[in-house]
Amino acid sequence: MAWFRNLADDGLAGSADYDPHKLSSPQVFLLSMLIFLAIAGFVAAILYRQISSAFSTNPGLNGLILGVLAVGILLVFSQVTRLFREVRWVNSFRQGSETGNPVLLAPMKVMLSRSSATALTTLSMRSILDSIATRLDESRDISRYLIGLLVFLGLLGTFWGLLQTIGAIGSTIQSLDPASGDTNDVLNALKSGLSAPLAGMGTAFSSSLFGLAGSLVLGFLDLQAGRAQNRFYTELENWLSSVTDLGSDMPAPVEGAHGGSADELRLVAERLRSLQEAGGSSQRVATSMASLAEGISGLVKNMRNEQQMMRDWVEAQSEEQKATRAALEKIAKALDRQKQGAD
Repeated sequence: MAWFRNLADDGLAGSADYDPHKLSSPQVFLLSMLIFLAIAGFVAAILYRQISSAFSTNPGLNGLILGVLAVGILLVFSQVTRLFREVRWVNSFRQGSETGNPVLLAPMKVMLSRSSATALTTLSMRSILDSIATRLDESRDISRYLIGLLVFLGLLGTFWGLLQTIGAIGSTIQSLDPASGDTNDVLNALKSGLSAPLAGMGTAFSSSLFGLAGSLVLGFLDLQAGRAQNRFYTELENWLSSVTDLGSDMPAPVEGAHGGSADELRLVAERLRSLQEAGGSSQRVATSMASLAEGISGLVKNMRNEQQMMRDWVEAQSEEQKATRAALEKIAKALDRQKQGAD
């Protein structure tokens, strides 16, 4: 099968150098699911006689339960195996060579292909992660429904068997005739009449057995699929955080205003991102730290200059307001004098 080749490829890739942002393969969860199914099959093989006799009490309903279980197992395995293609695409995209077309990450591929750089804005990253989380959660809705459906079918078989048992007991009681006087005939009639209620009880308990056992198996597999999807989502979020442009959401400087602080903040954000990506070389780290310190120092100096300019501007405006007020007072006094002279 295809996913066996994926296991081999991922096992060979695991021997390479460790990359903190490389997405890991979900093969561990797939192997745990296979091991659990092997253990369940081994237990079923040991109890084959008991299981076959219980299955024969109601082949129709029990066969339906097993069919739903088989569909659920295939669905859960498909949820895990589809992650191999997404993980392989992300790792190849990080290396600069895309292999295959993702399905779950198709919107992210379109968004990255439209951009000239691999950096994303924080808003774009959040929208991508929300979309992926919604898709992962929706993919498990059917498997969760099948788990509940198995329990429901088991309870349905239980009530079905109880109805058969009650009806058979009523018919048996009505068929007894104590007035016949022959004890052997009464006991034989009672013995033959109890076979139908016992068959009904067999239907009830066998359906409950298969329904609960199927729900247990499918619930464990769905749990492993959920863990694989959660790890995929977490590692993808970590990688997207490393390629997100922190300064992309900052407002652009307005023409004619003092926009040096915004430019400096954008430069500092770029240097922080380059420092994070340059963690493999100590010399590059030291150089980046020195440039970062210079950038922060220049940013603080520019902010102080702008604050001083704002203070000077406020003081100048205050002086102009005082001079305007004094001129208005002089004009008002002159107008009053002219009015008094005219009178």
